[in-house]
Amino acid sequence: QVQLLESGGGLVQPGGSLRLSCAASGRAFRDLTMAWFRQRPGKDREFVSGLKRNSGTPSYAASSKGRFAITRDNAKSTLYLQMNSLKPEDTAVYYCAASPRGLITSSLGRDQEYEYWGQGTQVTVSS
Repeated sequence: QVQLLESGGGLVQPGGSLRLSCAASGRAFRDLTMAWFRQRPGKDREFVSGLKRNSGTPSYAASSKGRFAITRDNAKSTLYLQMNSLKPEDTAVYYCAASPRGLITSSLGRDQEYEYWGQGTQVTVSS
């Protein structure tokens, strides 16, 4: 069993920055494949970024690449998403997800691969 708790969402101006956190508990964090997904208003859930459990190379959706950075702190059992140059279209509920299995790169963006999900944190980008 894994519990995930997101935090750090809020209201930010276009062009601003925000850092989301996902605190994990229940099993060894270093053994988890981690990812961020989001759901924009009126749209399906979409992949944002993923990090393999034993790799330093993250994956990003095209919309995130160059603006977002995913990192993990195994000592704190916490996943982060640093979001810069935020745009109104980034407005969404952001979800942290975890899988106890190692995933290949092509599977990182598939939400069905993740067994554990947080409740989400709202990010609103607006002036």
